[in-house]
Amino acid sequence: MSEPLLDGLDRLRPHLLDPDTLVRAVASGRQRSRAPQWRRVELRYVDLKAGRHLQVTSYDEQQAHTANHAVGTAAGAAVDALLGDAFGNWHVETTTQSHQLRVTKKGEALVHTSDRARPVEVTRGHDRDKERLLPEDDPLFRELGLTDAQGRLKPSRQAKYRQVEEFLRLLDTTVVEAVEKGHLRRPTEAEPLRVVDLGCGNAYLTFAAQRFLSHVRGLPVAMTGVDVKEQSREHNSAVATRLGADARFVVGTITDAVVDPAPEVVLALHACDTATDEALARAVAWQAPVVLAAPCCHHDVAAQLRRVPAPSPYAALTRHGILRERFADTLTDALRASLMRLEGYKVDVVQFVESQHTPRNTLLRATRTGAPARGGAQRSEYEDLVGTWSLTPRLAVLLEQQDAGA
Repeated sequence: MSEPLLDGLDRLRPHLLDPDTLVRAVASGRQRSRAPQWRRVELRYVDLKAGRHLQVTSYDEQQAHTANHAVGTAAGAAVDALLGDAFGNWHVETTTQSHQLRVTKKGEALVHTSDRARPVEVTRGHDRDKERLLPEDDPLFRELGLTDAQGRLKPSRQAKYRQVEEFLRLLDTTVVEAVEKGHLRRPTEAEPLRVVDLGCGNAYLTFAAQRFLSHVRGLPVAMTGVDVKEQSREHNSAVATRLGADARFVVGTITDAVVDPAPEVVLALHACDTATDEALARAVAWQAPVVLAAPCCHHDVAAQLRRVPAPSPYAALTRHGILRERFADTLTDALRASLMRLEGYKVDVVQFVESQHTPRNTLLRATRTGAPARGGAQRSEYEDLVGTWSLTPRLAVLLEQQDAGA
């Protein structure tokens, strides 16, 4: 039930000012009628030589700005200034609880509080590892087999846990920015954010995305997972029931699966070879505002490179098998990014996880921003690239087929 905004913020204030129990707090988003000074702000307490301080890290569009405030009057003033700003969401984690405040369209506060399964210890070091977006003792990780019955991470599952964490960081940044810039609507309980994971497999990242967006970010989410295996659907549906997650799973191919209404966020994480192209093509057909794709293998372009002599003077790039394979990976994703830009998306290609944890560590992030760039320099750049290497990207074929059938 909603309450006056000032009352909701007053409930958060003691937790923000408790130097012993606050684990982490994040302010993000904007209120309907006004925008905050910063895109995002993170708060935590750190132990410095001068004693314990409230560390406030404020993010603008380019960089992070960090300031430390002594416990007491200085910390109180910093917290009050932030509570008075126009943030639309507050997430406050303490050693025993998690508090989520969301500002409604009417300017009221919706506050949700949940208890942790067990108290957590807080690291107050100034130099630290990245904060966890989902704590290790979250029931999700136990259900997925990453932690034991006591909520402790299994040594053999650390790489998978890091993969989940890094994916959530990228998802968080992309979704929050898309909402703030008006490219993605702000979801409501009546109309939750529609997310689909194409080729979800055992749905590690599907469930992580659903749980993070709904429980941590406080965004209503309707999640759909698509996979060709009936066994995956049965397994994932059972997990969703046990977790109480708003997630459904359907059997189908990436190309033919029925997802209605059309999703707003499309995930395709480690879809093999041209399955990534199929996922990107469907996202374009849906006009999905946000797309995140982590390609797996890149056999299609590699095979085309083997069939045609390399143009001069680039023969050295494809003469050796290992170099040809790596070049094919880079070329494939560069062409995908170019094609998505031509379809009206802002695109960047980033590192998914550290290379020592997985050799497939590239993520393509695309946000739909406006009219397709059908001509001009971007079109010429793409045509020059495929012409030089005599390539026919699978994504280009799929997009042409969609245009012809439209």
